[in-house]
Amino acid sequence: MAQVIIFTNDNGGVSVCVPTGELDIQAVKDKDTPSHSIIVGSSSLPKEDNDFFDAWELSNGIVSVNLTKAKALTKTRLRAERAPLLAAQDVLFQRAQESNADTTAIVAEKVRLRDITSLADACTTTAQLRALNMSSVAPVVEETPAPVVEETPAPVVEETPAPTQGA
Repeated sequence: MAQVIIFTNDNGGVSVCVPTGELDIQAVKDKDTPSHSIIVGSSSLPKEDNDFFDAWELSNGIVSVNLTKAKALTKTRLRAERAPLLAAQDVLFQRAQESNADTTAIVAEKVRLRDITSLADACTTTAQLRALNMSSVAPVVEETPAPVVEETPAPVVEETPAPTQGA
């Protein structure tokens, strides 16, 4: 079983030191890590939650995921995912306003996109947080083309020739 050195870093997160094998792990711990670091088996780390690494916490020699921090990370990810979707809705909204079209559906979609991050609050596991993404909770609204307005040609008025004198 591979061993690693872990410790709580200055930011409150977990640092993981993976020795190269050139030195004994105890020598690496003494030389390169803080005195409060510990040696654990790498299998004890929550590898299935590597995507929530910034939410890892070390307590009593056990690394676990802080769900509150994981929710904050998920909200940040969702905000980044929704940014282009909101921008597209802004364009649709502006086009609708320019043509005096109804904006109700666009406004509703923008509200729904803004509210997406609140879904993370109801999650109780990292698997639920991981499953949240814009494609699973907010299908992209297709841009509907603006109606084509055909110009009606102006009526052609035929002029009748004026009668000529002396004919």
